[in-house]
Amino acid sequence: MTIHFLPALVAADEHAHAGAVAATAATGTAQWAWLMIAIPAVTAAVLLLAGRATDKWGHWLATAASWSSFAVGVAVVAQMLALPAESRRMVQHLFTWIPANQIGADAAWHFGVDVALMLDPLSLTFVMLVTFVGSLIHVYAVAYMEHDADRRRFFAYLNLFIAAMLTLVLGDSYAVLFVGWEGVGLASYLLIGFWNQVPDNAKAAKKAFVMNRVGDMGLLIAMMAMVANFGTVNIEQIGHAAAENPGSTAMLVIGLFLLVGACGKSAQFPLQAWLGDAMAGPTPVSALIHAATMVTAGVYLVVRSGPVYQASPVAATAVAVVGAITLVFGAVVGSAKDDMKKVLAASTMSQIGYMMLGAGLGPIGWAFAIFHLFTHGFFKALMFLGAGSVMHGMGDQVNIRRFGGLSAAMKLTWLTFMAGWLAILGVPPFSGFWSKDKIIEAAFAVDHFGGTPAPWAGWVFGMVAMLGAGLTAFYMSRLFFMIFHGQKRWTSEAEGAPVHPHESGVLMTAPLVILAVCAVAIGGLLSIGNVFTTWLEPAIGGVVHAEPVLPVIAIQIGTLVLVLAGAALAWKMYAASEVPTAVPAGSALTRAAREDLYQDKVNEAVFVVPGSALVRVASVGDSAAVDGVVKGVAAVSTGTGRLVAFTQNGHARTYASYVLGGVVLALAVVLGFRL
Repeated sequence: MTIHFLPALVAADEHAHAGAVAATAATGTAQWAWLMIAIPAVTAAVLLLAGRATDKWGHWLATAASWSSFAVGVAVVAQMLALPAESRRMVQHLFTWIPANQIGADAAWHFGVDVALMLDPLSLTFVMLVTFVGSLIHVYAVAYMEHDADRRRFFAYLNLFIAAMLTLVLGDSYAVLFVGWEGVGLASYLLIGFWNQVPDNAKAAKKAFVMNRVGDMGLLIAMMAMVANFGTVNIEQIGHAAAENPGSTAMLVIGLFLLVGACGKSAQFPLQAWLGDAMAGPTPVSALIHAATMVTAGVYLVVRSGPVYQASPVAATAVAVVGAITLVFGAVVGSAKDDMKKVLAASTMSQIGYMMLGAGLGPIGWAFAIFHLFTHGFFKALMFLGAGSVMHGMGDQVNIRRFGGLSAAMKLTWLTFMAGWLAILGVPPFSGFWSKDKIIEAAFAVDHFGGTPAPWAGWVFGMVAMLGAGLTAFYMSRLFFMIFHGQKRWTSEAEGAPVHPHESGVLMTAPLVILAVCAVAIGGLLSIGNVFTTWLEPAIGGVVHAEPVLPVIAIQIGTLVLVLAGAALAWKMYAASEVPTAVPAGSALTRAAREDLYQDKVNEAVFVVPGSALVRVASVGDSAAVDGVVKGVAAVSTGTGRLVAFTQNGHARTYASYVLGGVVLALAVVLGFRL
């Protein structure tokens, strides 16, 4: 069986991205695409400015706004589908933002930035995911946040998040993309720390904000390199520049710093430490960040910058290596966590590692990376909202060691969560099978590393990806069984925290059912006739054929065997056996995984401590040297001023003596030179 992919980590294939069609001016419904951003942005402003006056209806206004953006997106997609493939790329110019190119007719500087939207299958795929899943999360949050006194402010932040993410994916330049990039960073800070009356929540928000700024510097430096080398930050123009400069140092620098930006926003190694703590926010926030927005931005950035990575095989290899490390890292961490939401956070990190691996593999890797991102958006949102339903029924508890046996008390949550669990495991025919397994198959086809031939690369990347599938099956099955199966380990009245599990209301369960249907069917439906990859062709080009180092059927069977083994082991350990409510000591690896493989301590030792020492040295230097010079100059000036002031006493006789002294001094000098 032949699968569709490029020999991954390839040197630049000049034809691979040439399939991306040229953009034309937006017409028809596409001219109203700006409403997708404007509607949620305006409603967010209304809710924040009108304050308490919107308490009774603000959440419904925000929800309606999100669905309105979805409706506009559907209309634009419908228009796009009616066009031939070569016309499915439009640009809607809104206004000129930085008119530096108008300095003068003879100016050597021709840099300028327009605010314009790129409407193509790639950006519209994200529009559909963000607005549809985001709108379902809005509906869910109406009930979930019902008793929160600041529900109106929460929905304002949600809409700000939606508007920022749509700006990010629709911008036709890196500068506009960066506006959305910073917008989702701000919104995530506000939402993660929404309950900031708890110090740990405020600390988590600050941690996420600071670590994302590290990644943002990477994106900024990449844009500076674009301007310095090519005089533009327009995405399409950078693509053309990349095609004309394969293997150049400029493309390597741009590609590597774009990767730094992607690592920060998508919680990839080594900038992943903020993601687990981000669970401090309300659960709908976790679903939004982990499924439809923010953490997917890094994958979008890499795939959208595909020509840059085609022109720099080393940078593309770095993307794949980071993805491979992160998918294993996240899986190991997820295998030891007892906090239900933190297991899902580790799972997000690992699954995005798969996407980054796919993004580093070349054009067909991009298509499967986006495909897995799309299917993952549905089943990860489903599981986060399912976790929120469990918390709702269990008095906001998150410790899975105190759950068990909830399948009888919360049947609908159990059934829908099961759909998400099977989807992320990659069990056929659930959605994850159609997307994640394609990335695994593509990884086995790698025959280059950093642009040089490497027959071993397919074995290494392929086995890592396959191992990740087995680990995923173990830790996600551990989560599922410890929540819904085995003996009940619920807290009792004797412990002061009795629980009475019950199913959630319809506003919370209806989104679960819709997302569960998507988790079951959307992957298979979009795989019929390669519908999804064909849809993306006008944006990222077509596909070519290549053979992996193992037959595809062997890869699929091997992956499925590992998945079943992982799930069976989890069943034996956490459903068929007694689960202790107290945390056991565990092995050294387990203890390390509970501490996120000591990533915080590594960051503390490598960055914080040396950074603090550097600041102290700079502070001493500033006070002893800079301040000393400044104070010395000030002292000399003050002394001189006082001396001059002393001579200015207002007496005519004194001034006459100064004149006489000056004349005598001048005569002495003149006579001295003559002698």
